[in-house]
Amino acid sequence: MESTPVTPSRRSKRFQPLVTPVKTDSFVDKTVIWTDSPCYTRPTVYEDYQVLQEDEGWQPGPGVQTVFRKSFKRTKNTVPVSRKGMSGRGSTIETETFEVGDTVLVKTQSTRHPSVGVIASMWEFQGKEIREDDSPQMMVRVHWFQHPSELPRIRAKREHLENEVYFTLSSQAILPPSCILSHCTISEVPQTAPTTRKRSNWISATAEENKIFYCRLAIESRSNIYYEFHWAAHKQQALGSSNEDLANGTCWHVAVETTPSRRRAKKRTKLQDITEESGDDPVRDRDYENDEPQSEPDDHIIPSVVDDASDNETALSGPIDDIPKTPSRKRKHALSTPKSTPSKKRAPKLAAPTPHSKAALRKRGRKAPTVRVPPPNLAQEHYNQLQNFPPDPWLRAMHVLHVAARPDVLPCREEEYSRVLRTVEDLLEEGSGGCVYISGVPGTGKTATVHAIVRELKRMAENNETNPFTYVEINGLRIPEPSAAYNLLWETVSGHDVASDGYLKNSSKEALKQLTKHFSAGARAGPAGHACVVLMDELDQLVTAKQDVVYNFFNWPTIAGSKLVVIAVANTMDLPERVMTGRVRSRLGMIRINFQPYTTQQLEKIVHARLKEAKEGLEEPADVINADGVKFAAMKVSSISGDARRVLDICRRAVELVHPKRRAARTEDVKEVIKVLQNSPTAAYLRDCSLHERIMLASLLRCIKREGVEEIKWGEIENQHIMYVEALTSEGDPSRKPTPEELGLVLDSLVASRAMIVEDGVNAIRKSPRERRVILNLEQTEVERVLSEVGGRSWATALGVGA
Repeated sequence: MESTPVTPSRRSKRFQPLVTPVKTDSFVDKTVIWTDSPCYTRPTVYEDYQVLQEDEGWQPGPGVQTVFRKSFKRTKNTVPVSRKGMSGRGSTIETETFEVGDTVLVKTQSTRHPSVGVIASMWEFQGKEIREDDSPQMMVRVHWFQHPSELPRIRAKREHLENEVYFTLSSQAILPPSCILSHCTISEVPQTAPTTRKRSNWISATAEENKIFYCRLAIESRSNIYYEFHWAAHKQQALGSSNEDLANGTCWHVAVETTPSRRRAKKRTKLQDITEESGDDPVRDRDYENDEPQSEPDDHIIPSVVDDASDNETALSGPIDDIPKTPSRKRKHALSTPKSTPSKKRAPKLAAPTPHSKAALRKRGRKAPTVRVPPPNLAQEHYNQLQNFPPDPWLRAMHVLHVAARPDVLPCREEEYSRVLRTVEDLLEEGSGGCVYISGVPGTGKTATVHAIVRELKRMAENNETNPFTYVEINGLRIPEPSAAYNLLWETVSGHDVASDGYLKNSSKEALKQLTKHFSAGARAGPAGHACVVLMDELDQLVTAKQDVVYNFFNWPTIAGSKLVVIAVANTMDLPERVMTGRVRSRLGMIRINFQPYTTQQLEKIVHARLKEAKEGLEEPADVINADGVKFAAMKVSSISGDARRVLDICRRAVELVHPKRRAARTEDVKEVIKVLQNSPTAAYLRDCSLHERIMLASLLRCIKREGVEEIKWGEIENQHIMYVEALTSEGDPSRKPTPEELGLVLDSLVASRAMIVEDGVNAIRKSPRERRVILNLEQTEVERVLSEVGGRSWATALGVGA
């Protein structure tokens, strides 16, 4: 047989960590033998050996065919266990037979408990190149069921039974026979009451009880849409399909009802359509989620059976000759002509969505505005405390102007909010992975905007307006080392409940291995392989020398079937170009959004929005700060950094200054606050520093921005210092460059005053002086502001400070 050219898989294999893939030997099991003769044989197609080719590059030789079977037998040795828990001396051999259509427990790597599936087909390869004495490579296709514990955590919740599972519409995987653990039973009769047990305890009963499951619904797991389903009828219909359909596994797929409902007895005419478009249809706008529970039909008793070949349109009552209409193009057949041969293949039975799913489908059909406004967040702790504050306008204003307060609304970031939300929502709807890189200087609302986006996505998922997902936030400043991010992500992906079971005790290497196997497995990851949204805040702190952490988090979304969406937030706009290698930058070519520093008008709008929030509910609201004072503070901050946190701090201190006087803060009060801030101990120290001390501090800041990390090698600081001597020196001879010994004296002076900290210890002594690392021990933004004020425009330009 001539090999047919096949489009290669989109899975990226470049620079992936070395893990153990599904090897060819995994599909060779000497304890498994076929128990029947071949039922269907056809030339080998790409789907049959796709798993082997992706992991091992296996290719079928000429003349290789795929031979399908319907049953196999497996033998295993069992050791009896005594009453005291000790293993006995003798062992017995047990034999178990598995057939197509059997429901089984399957071992998967994503969950601690077995998953439930039905054997859809099984096959091996035969050909001239495969010798008879070689063990066959046995493949088993499994169609998945899903337990509620295997669904994403953020979704629309509904009651379920403890042993209830849902039949997936078309989720299948090709696995070796060794992954099949044992038989299980799918029942259509509930045996327990609805449960509210935790996710991790669903399989804590006895072994006999674990093998009996209840199924009444089918599910589209990616969109969390449920459909009325009858398992016994579906199984009987699938097993009665042709050998070709059984081999492909398509007979186990569940078709979804998309035809019009039969509830209307009459077809609406075109004139009626035009008339009804002008008004609201109370039946169409009815929300099924608010119906009484008794109005929901019994899903497991009344399945939906609809045939595509049937005509759903009934005859019209009354003449409609006076209404112009386009002639139908339907081909007319004589009534007397019998249909001897069907015109098309009989369509499979369809599953109708449940009433809750109908409401979800209707919500998703609504068109969203192009620019969305961030929804109000009325559950913040600061504003809950605001309700208990005394009716003092000054106290309430100081509370809302605090930098730690999170506002109900986010002004001036509507466009960025809408773009990121639309991007992440589209990725969830498509079921694909992606990366969004958000950059901007501190204080521009990056983290607050992303938190508002995640809050809105959670609300939409819980109301079934978008696909469900699992969410995890990784902050680079809150983990002890960058590799600890692997543990946080694996705890979320594996469904581990930290609240009840504590943190996983796996090492970072083991978590990395499990994550790579999970995202690379695709469908083989099991029914628990759902979408996951990861927020990586303070990405600058996760950059290491090898850049492996950042690379892995940006590489996993590019693997086909990973369903991983990464939202990366960093303070440096050009971090990928300056720090990351080409292999990392190539992963960031999807969506990049830069948050520009706030302008004067935007800073004014932010302050006035918070002050308006503080006045709500007061009988006699009073102005605590004049508009001119707010404008002056905004102009001062926007000319330096555009940091919203700084203008909030200035206004809050001005209100605090005039609180005892019970009057509004004026421009003079704001100027006094700014003067005090400028005369802080840090500012006073920097003004007393020598020229070369200030140049060395500026060199360190420049290296931090360029490298994206706080720890800088001393050799790089020396090189940058010599470059700044020529650019920033206005007095004396700029060609007079300091020697390394003189730069060492400047460094010792800064270390003695604790402005800088140099790497120390046994390992540091063994390094060369230029390899020792130095970090800044002062507030970075304060150093930038004071150096730009003292040095003038040239220093501000060199430091990148200014609007």
